[in-house]
Amino acid sequence: MVSTVAVLSDIHGVLPALERVLVEPAVADAELIVVTGDHTWGPQPIGVLDRLTSLGDRVVLVRGNADRELLQISHGIDVGLADDPLSVWGAAQLRPHHQELLEAMPEQITIAVDGFGPVRFCHATPRNDEEVVLVDSRLERWVDVLSDLPDDVRTIVCGHTHMPFTRLVDGRLIVNPGSIGLPYGRAGAHWAILADGAVTMGRTLIEPDDLVNDVVAGSGLPGVKQWAEENLRNPASDIEAIHTFGPRDGR
Repeated sequence: MVSTVAVLSDIHGVLPALERVLVEPAVADAELIVVTGDHTWGPQPIGVLDRLTSLGDRVVLVRGNADRELLQISHGIDVGLADDPLSVWGAAQLRPHHQELLEAMPEQITIAVDGFGPVRFCHATPRNDEEVVLVDSRLERWVDVLSDLPDDVRTIVCGHTHMPFTRLVDGRLIVNPGSIGLPYGRAGAHWAILADGAVTMGRTLIEPDDLVNDVVAGSGLPGVKQWAEENLRNPASDIEAIHTFGPRDGR
């Protein structure tokens, strides 16, 4: 049984944002850190993987759809992203030990946490690494998505949509910590703490100029300056994100 868990998600290769979150007192003091996928597909994919693994047994890594896709591309598998320069470049950065790490990474895991009991950690949903559910998805959609979970799992922690939220679904608590590297809704690297039966949603504010400059200085991605300006300086709003993702949740 773990006493406190810091939950990070969707770092997307933005190493400077990860570094700032790791020194947050609540994160640094947590007994365990669980990262719910999409560590890669970004300007510093192997830097993020190496930093996370440097944490040793304190960290549990869950594989996200972006991690799976980069792994597949690195093995010469066509996943329909040949026209995405970031995916092609990111896959080429993976060394054999990174491939082995991603291959061995679970798509979901259940951990007993004080005050919560068994908690299921996954990337998108417990049954699919790219399925979309949102804070305003209808109850019937949520019930269907969670239908295969054991009755004793009353808390589900996910990521994927980059928007932080908590909500109840038929007595089950859903937690999405939001994104470290590519937040939607508002600026800042988002994370969450599970402790004593309560969820605390955290946000680390980062000066946009500092974040862009640090990413540009630390990445070999061709065109990284333009990518950083477009993706890091002005996050999409929650309204924009919900309108974009909404059709994928069956509404």
